[in-house]
Amino acid sequence: MNSFDPKSILPTLPEEPGVYRYFDVHDTIIYIGKAKNLKNRISSYFVNPKNHDTKTRRLVQQICRLEFTIVHSEFDALLLENTLIKQFQPKYNILLRDDKTYPFICLSHERFPRLLTARRIDHKMGTYYGPFANPKSMNALLEMLHQLFPLRTCSLTLKQSAIDYGKFKVCLEYHIGNCKGPCENLQSEEDYLQYIEQISQILKGHYQKPKQFFVEKMQAAAEKLAFEQAQEWKEKWQLLENFQAKSTVVNPAIHDVDVFSIVSDEQLSYINFMKVTNGTITQSQTWEVKKKLNEEEADVLTMLIWEKRDEFHSSAKEIISNIPMAIEFQGVKNTLPQMGDKRKLLDMSLKNVLYFRKEKADRKAAEESGGDRKMRILLTLKNDLHLSKLPQRIECFDNSNLQGTNPVSAMVCFLQGVPAKKEYRLFTPKTVEGPNDFATMTEVVGRRYSRLLEEEAELPDLIIIDGGKGQLSAACDALKAIGIYGQIPIIGIAKRLEEIYFPEDSLPLYIDKKSESLKLIQQLRDEAHRFGITAHRNKRSKNFIVSQLEELDGIGKLTAQKLLKKFGTIKNIDEAPMEELEKVLGKMKALSLKNQIKNWVD
Repeated sequence: MNSFDPKSILPTLPEEPGVYRYFDVHDTIIYIGKAKNLKNRISSYFVNPKNHDTKTRRLVQQICRLEFTIVHSEFDALLLENTLIKQFQPKYNILLRDDKTYPFICLSHERFPRLLTARRIDHKMGTYYGPFANPKSMNALLEMLHQLFPLRTCSLTLKQSAIDYGKFKVCLEYHIGNCKGPCENLQSEEDYLQYIEQISQILKGHYQKPKQFFVEKMQAAAEKLAFEQAQEWKEKWQLLENFQAKSTVVNPAIHDVDVFSIVSDEQLSYINFMKVTNGTITQSQTWEVKKKLNEEEADVLTMLIWEKRDEFHSSAKEIISNIPMAIEFQGVKNTLPQMGDKRKLLDMSLKNVLYFRKEKADRKAAEESGGDRKMRILLTLKNDLHLSKLPQRIECFDNSNLQGTNPVSAMVCFLQGVPAKKEYRLFTPKTVEGPNDFATMTEVVGRRYSRLLEEEAELPDLIIIDGGKGQLSAACDALKAIGIYGQIPIIGIAKRLEEIYFPEDSLPLYIDKKSESLKLIQQLRDEAHRFGITAHRNKRSKNFIVSQLEELDGIGKLTAQKLLKKFGTIKNIDEAPMEELEKVLGKMKALSLKNQIKNWVD
């Protein structure tokens, strides 16, 4: 029986900020909430119960006891609520942690610190940076750091007394240049800690000081006329510069901000978080939260902001969001931008959270339907790219050349999500000289669809361009020139971060890396690349054979091409009967060719 009597308890409640806890018949906490005014908030559960949703009415029916804690402010209530939810995990509260444990990079607390990876935080071990939602990006960062700074990887306890005693010997890492041998006193602790300071700055997303460090080292080496050493420092500076350039740069004028966007439906909220450091996106994550009661969107967002800022060790003084936070954080500005670079940043976050929600919904619908896998993937792709119809015919373009020689452009076609190799086409650029990828893309796309229009053939439902904004823009120029721009959906895929670009949209789309639709796009891109590379190699091989045949007396370029077309290889020409050669060259020229090739082959 429910012994809780709200009529006798509610009048005694304080009108102060605080945290309240509801207990069931087993004296288990079933809900924890915060309130700006405890009396008003708790009373709302027991006044006009018909206005509550089913889950809230079920919660009220199970309340047998109430406890509350008065705090100084609503912000203090948020902190206490957050702590108690993590501790007790009541069944009617949204859970702030998802089921994934993301990895961290740890700089160990030891003499001559090491770079380690961990999924659990133990502050006694070292200083942690992260978490990294994408382990591949973490591994790429670690690889770059080890290339820049020769740190030790061994687990030896490098006490100075043991080093002086000669207890340790350098290992293979020293001999191949990956470590400077602090275990044998070949590197001072002061020199080593300089590296650690630069690594710490990079892990925080601050690149300027490490780049200046390399510049100073390079200049110092140059002044000593140690030019090889100066070149090594320059290469390290360039490596760091290139790594920074791979990050999505927003605007250097936007320093440290956190960006949060939220969209919700009846049961779930979807939140995207982007951490911006010195104008560069250093962390990005999108996740869903299952709502237990009819929580306000602002409350859900505020709780998640506090949780993720703590998890990602963010100290940014500005939070950009698409709705106002329920509570102001002390010393932190909440911005809802309407225009400018900050609005573009928010739009990027919103675009990712909306596609995350759509991808989740489509995946769930496909799983429940149990339908054909190919159709499911095409439906997912249609929804991910906002296409008006199912992309049953997809064509993908890729350019291939070697320093501008033997250029070839490949077009592959997928029908119903599978390769249709009879529809593949190769293009040799006719109007472009040298390695001009953009001009080549404009030419071949224009030639392809001009011909389809002339033949009144079927146009594709989707065009994919292997490349970023530049290649996509070049392809769009071709479609505009022949008057079909806007009639066929077209996208570009950049290999570096697998970004999807749309025409006239500067913000890329990041489809979930596990999404079947992204895998289909990647399959098309990779198949176009394979087809183009194979054709490029064959073309180089044929051109080499033609040039070899041209060296023979009496054989010009046209004759060499005829021989290549008829026989394929020099070996086949050598083994061919005289009658076959005479059909192509005539009797005297065939005899001369036979003798020359025989001497050549021998």
